[in-house]
Amino acid sequence: MRTAPHLLTLVALSGVSALSMNVFLPSLPGMARDFDVDYGVMQLSVSAYIGASAVLQLLGGPLSDRFGRRPIVLWGLAGFLLATIGTLLATTATTFLIFRLLQSVITVCMLVPRAVIRDLYDGDRAASMLGYVTMGMAVVPMMAPVFGGVLDELFGWQANFAVMGLLGIAVLILAFRDMGETVRGGGMSLRTQMVNYPILARSHRFWGYCLAATLSSGAFFAYLGGAPFVGDQVFGLTPAQVGYWFAAPSIGYILGNFASARLSQGLGLNRMILIGAVICLAALGVALAVDLLGRTRPAIFFGAIALMGLGNGMVLPNANAGMMSVRPELAGTASGLGGALAVAGGAALSALAGALLQPGSGATPLLAIMAGSAFGSLLAIGWVYRRQARLDPA
Repeated sequence: MRTAPHLLTLVALSGVSALSMNVFLPSLPGMARDFDVDYGVMQLSVSAYIGASAVLQLLGGPLSDRFGRRPIVLWGLAGFLLATIGTLLATTATTFLIFRLLQSVITVCMLVPRAVIRDLYDGDRAASMLGYVTMGMAVVPMMAPVFGGVLDELFGWQANFAVMGLLGIAVLILAFRDMGETVRGGGMSLRTQMVNYPILARSHRFWGYCLAATLSSGAFFAYLGGAPFVGDQVFGLTPAQVGYWFAAPSIGYILGNFASARLSQGLGLNRMILIGAVICLAALGVALAVDLLGRTRPAIFFGAIALMGLGNGMVLPNANAGMMSVRPELAGTASGLGGALAVAGGAALSALAGALLQPGSGATPLLAIMAGSAFGSLLAIGWVYRRQARLDPA
């Protein structure tokens, strides 16, 4: 009998999923030239991948509740490796994009670790452990593009996908050896899950936690869509300088995850979400006010983003633990649904930021979107507090 997976295994699973999303971003212009297509075509390897990831989270969660965490992870990694080989062998942009889309099956390695934590721990303890997992995972998005750019310069864009494959093999071996099953009783049948879905869907607590997570992460996604424009058009930064400043939210997020890991058990997940949401709104509100006064500077803008990352690092592990605690037997489904909504909402806010940021607009539209999203997250956790005060049985 295999034991429950170690924390390092869960971090590795989440990390390889995060790595596959952005390690090759510096290679996109070169890939467009190699395949002789417009940059917008190659950019589909990011946007279409994100869309597929949202769908797969909706499917992967219920499947992991039915068949168990271990087989979903192993099959997901195996499918990812086959798709990665396809990207390396592709000779046309269409073939590459098909295999790139298939690579999104690795998304199950993002949702399953959250469900495993909920299988093993309850409430505040689950939030604390999720803090450790996401803290380790947060380093990957911060460093991956830098690492990918170096690989591209030394060996070409294919090197990024070769590294994805090698890491996928290593994580598959680790998961095979260490990933014990944490679903009890052989899993819940899909029929039984369908009977329980309305209970989850009617829970005010579930939707409150889900909205808190979606809107909090939505501020970050909006930043991803608008920060390059602000750095270039508003502050006149070089691409390299923008890249350096891009580390700001990741550093804040790591610190917020550390705070969640250390404090969630003592303060409780609801209070941690509230504190994180207040930090996000306060930082972005001040940055917006300074911008409206015409005094914004890179240090002020990106400093506020770092504080937003700190708040997100406190909100997200606790909100994820909260939404999975509503119906513990549907932890995988809750994790998948919450993740899908976060990705979809984030994609919409990112697109909105891109549409509103025009030459001469300054940073105001982006900061307004982010502050509004943070305010919505604060309202969502306030709704949870209000419902619990009324002794909502859900």
